[in-house]
Amino acid sequence: MKIKFAPSLMCMDLMRVQEQVSILNERCDLYHVDIMDGHFVKNLSLSVDFVKGLRQITNLPIDCHLMVTNPEQYIDPLIKAGADFISLHSETISGQAFRLFNKIKQADCKCGVVLNPETSLEAVKPYLNYLDLLTFMTVDPGFAGQNFIAETIKSINEAALWKVRNTYSYILAVDGACNKHTFLELADAGTECFIVGSSGLFNLDEDLNIAYDIMMQDFRQSLAAKK
Repeated sequence: MKIKFAPSLMCMDLMRVQEQVSILNERCDLYHVDIMDGHFVKNLSLSVDFVKGLRQITNLPIDCHLMVTNPEQYIDPLIKAGADFISLHSETISGQAFRLFNKIKQADCKCGVVLNPETSLEAVKPYLNYLDLLTFMTVDPGFAGQNFIAETIKSINEAALWKVRNTYSYILAVDGACNKHTFLELADAGTECFIVGSSGLFNLDEDLNIAYDIMMQDFRQSLAAKK
């Protein structure tokens, strides 16, 4: 599988959305949109209305990451807004997981699940066959710029092995501190989609074209260092 890159748009310059999206439309594979409610995480970020506006200026897939206490309240509005993936936190869907997955898939939308760093892969084992996207947080959810939590590598590698062993179809993604210091370790563990934020992309240069070039150079050099 070709490695994918998904800019985390909460880290972009929100005063230059149209300009930056026009650059990213030519370069990245999909967009990652964090939606927070101030309860599940102590932060507020992007919104359903942001997704609706983004859909009007891009044809790329949009992954909506729901860091919210009641994800069921967001599914219908996000489908209507044009989301391609809806990613639910495993910690918020106990007792309703299969019902929510079916609702998402019946709307011809793709289904994702996100795990916090301390959440065991065993917690999502019953429904891995449902998933189109499986995302591991390698930082605590809610805020950009945190330090990488190395203990997550074991779970990422385990999920990659389970995917091969059981012919699951999910894309294995990582969210948090994806940058030149972690690219190699994450790639070796089986990461297929890097969600890049402040340290991996947006803070590399004020010119987003240059920043993207730096990111790709960092990625290639990281992998080349292993040889």
